[in-house]
Amino acid sequence: MLDALTLDQLRVFVAVVDHGSFRAAARALGRAQSGLSSAILNLEAELRLPLFDRSQHRPQLTDEGATLLAEARTLLIKADALRARANGFNQGMESALRIALDPLLPLPDIASVLSDFARAHPAVRVELVTAPMTMALNLVLDGDCDLGLTAAQETDPHIASEAIAAFAGMVPVCGPSHPLALAPEGTAGLTTVDLADHVQIVVADPIVDAKGRSYAVYSQQTLRVSDLATKHALILAGAGWGHLPLWLVAADLGEGRLTEVPLAARDGLSRPMLPFYTIRRIDRVRGPAMESLCRLMIEHFRTRAQDR
Repeated sequence: MLDALTLDQLRVFVAVVDHGSFRAAARALGRAQSGLSSAILNLEAELRLPLFDRSQHRPQLTDEGATLLAEARTLLIKADALRARANGFNQGMESALRIALDPLLPLPDIASVLSDFARAHPAVRVELVTAPMTMALNLVLDGDCDLGLTAAQETDPHIASEAIAAFAGMVPVCGPSHPLALAPEGTAGLTTVDLADHVQIVVADPIVDAKGRSYAVYSQQTLRVSDLATKHALILAGAGWGHLPLWLVAADLGEGRLTEVPLAARDGLSRPMLPFYTIRRIDRVRGPAMESLCRLMIEHFRTRAQDR
């Protein structure tokens, strides 16, 4: 029987593993090390299994402990979700929502939804934090933002993700006087060899891109920037070429300020779609204001899809 097993014991177990020692776990949890040691001893007695090998300088997971670790994590995630859901039944309207916003998402549509939300909930203060690439996930996981709006499909078990819509994705573009725009009529799609000597402007990921790694990079020469607006301005000025979301460059393409770069990698395929997700911590309450905002998002993009 495991009647005496507690969530606190499981949290201590996971904390010791994640932080590498009882001392570091005690510091992270703000508790006495002796209390953590007692919790683990009680858990081992309840399970009738040794979870750690204490013969080394640092506690090492036993084979049994390593097997049970995933189960412990799952139980804690489910307990946090249950607590958040229960709290949500009794919570009143939030006074504020802090939202991490991926700048790849169609800002005119987001602005329209936020305007509708402001009219429906004038007392709720909304704060937007620009969160390119993987920043939205980290801001939500760290608790800095209540909700994330992102084009990235997240699989972190601590995150609840909901698909909202899909929209026209990234387009490779350059200025009309750029050499890539002056290729003769009928030229086949450009390869990495053709692009090697042309500067590609890319947005570097501020979280995982510590070494300058980027996505969809074809040129050997790159100019790295920190935000989409700077990238857009540089491409318009002829400083290089790069991928930009269609919603941002549709008018530029239509009025001749930009032209699409014919990449061989796309092989004549139609423009890819980008997904749009809302994300939140699974242990955070989804209160009435957040529910209303997510519902307005779904309704807005559903209407847009029907109007096409």
